[in-house]
Amino acid sequence: MKSKAMLSQVEVGQILAAARQEAQNNQWPVTIAVVDDGGHPLALERLDGASPISAYIATEKARTSALGRRESKGYEDMVNGGRHAFLSAPLLTSLEGGVPIMVDGQVIGAVGVSGVKAEQDAQVAKVGAQCLK
Repeated sequence: MKSKAMLSQVEVGQILAAARQEAQNNQWPVTIAVVDDGGHPLALERLDGASPISAYIATEKARTSALGRRESKGYEDMVNGGRHAFLSAPLLTSLEGGVPIMVDGQVIGAVGVSGVKAEQDAQVAKVGAQCLK
């Protein structure tokens, strides 16, 4: 039998705090979503000024990253490279800003961020996802 790490509310709080700090340092009004390895929501924080739709998009970016076991940018790159079939993939958003949370080589969850430019969303998500190392 195998065992793996799981996110507790302590780690989820640390992830949100790190991502929030990165966003606030840059004055970026974003929403930050954290999901478990199955894409199920664990936390959502919409910073002041973030658009309402960013809550939905951040969650979908995180879900895509957790289920795909990779950054959501990989799907965006595929679509931009001409593989348009990914636009119809279920449970998938092809937008940059979803980053998996890795522990001992396993995905244990993901962070999704939405509200500013794609690369800025990804920057905030990466800070959150990597804060546990």
